[in-house]
Amino acid sequence: MFLDALKSGPVRALGTMSGTSLDGVDAAFVVTDGAAIFGFGGHAYRPYEAEERAILHAALGRWEGLAAAAEIVERAHLEILSGMTGADLVGFHGQTTAHDPGGRGTCQIGDGRRLAHALDCPVAWDFRSADVAAGGQGAPLAPFFHHACARYVGADAPLAFLNLGGVGNISWVDPRVASPAAPDACAAFDTGPANAPLNDLMRQRRGRDLDAGGALAAEGRADDEVLSRLARSNFFGRLPPKSLDRDEFAWLGGAVADLSDADAAATLTEAVALSVALGMDHLPTPPERILVTGGGRHNPVMMAALARRLDCPVAAVEAVGLDGDMLEAQAFAYLAVRVARGWPISAPATTGVPVPTGGGLLSWPGDALEMARRARSG
Repeated sequence: MFLDALKSGPVRALGTMSGTSLDGVDAAFVVTDGAAIFGFGGHAYRPYEAEERAILHAALGRWEGLAAAAEIVERAHLEILSGMTGADLVGFHGQTTAHDPGGRGTCQIGDGRRLAHALDCPVAWDFRSADVAAGGQGAPLAPFFHHACARYVGADAPLAFLNLGGVGNISWVDPRVASPAAPDACAAFDTGPANAPLNDLMRQRRGRDLDAGGALAAEGRADDEVLSRLARSNFFGRLPPKSLDRDEFAWLGGAVADLSDADAAATLTEAVALSVALGMDHLPTPPERILVTGGGRHNPVMMAALARRLDCPVAAVEAVGLDGDMLEAQAFAYLAVRVARGWPISAPATTGVPVPTGGGLLSWPGDALEMARRARSG
């Protein structure tokens, strides 16, 4: 049944995302053939509990000793996915704990084989490793999906999708080019810090997960000295493609240590907009507008800072009828179909990989049982 559904034509794919902001798991349906988007389906969200979040947060930056964190990731995904029926295929991103392309590689915890068996459904997973092994950054991986979104909404000029999760990343896409793997179709890179430093500050100083509505930042004033130091970072002078580990700009926490809570929040919020502005010259052409997705678009202070610093219109992706809370989960549903069909999911202009490259593993129901049988017999 599953094999026939994945051979050709539209697939009802279910994607998941657990981002570096560690708020929870998003899951969303996309109907796609891996090229065009034909529609979107239902979605759900499973928040991490405080104890789970603490264990996951302690796993960030680590490559080993991750069994407890992996169990949380798998359990949370199984809980949310078990309640969403009718999928032909699941795209499981897992949870990134460490990312060092050109060094140790990339680490996303969670085993898609176990999910495939538990859900009785094929699961595409481990999306980033092949790209990194081939010399790419392994991120961002959403640009091909963003390209399909631009075509889905009928755009006729280049757009930029700006994702503000734990780390910021931007996808420039030209919907006039048919294939996302074509040289002039997409360009992408991580822009710099997004919500991670601000969320860490809120947990440390206020015991909260985020600056809801930008309320604390609105009371403060950004520190120009810290922002100037940020602008001098070598990262912004590097040509893309380029990607970041969540904690590469962790020094910002120390840089605002002597500021008041409000001024520190204002500084870290303004740092996001400054980072994006510093990257705009790396885009192939100015986009018609920037569509913001991820948690940052809910922060009006952050959105206002972007509008001040950028030379093109800025709006949440909802302005074109897309769901910014689910866009990343939808991206991995779309990419799962491309994995199943052996199509590229990254290209030189998106991750720096030498040629358009496929990736991901595809696990079928029963794979986990076979793995356990071999372990016992070995």
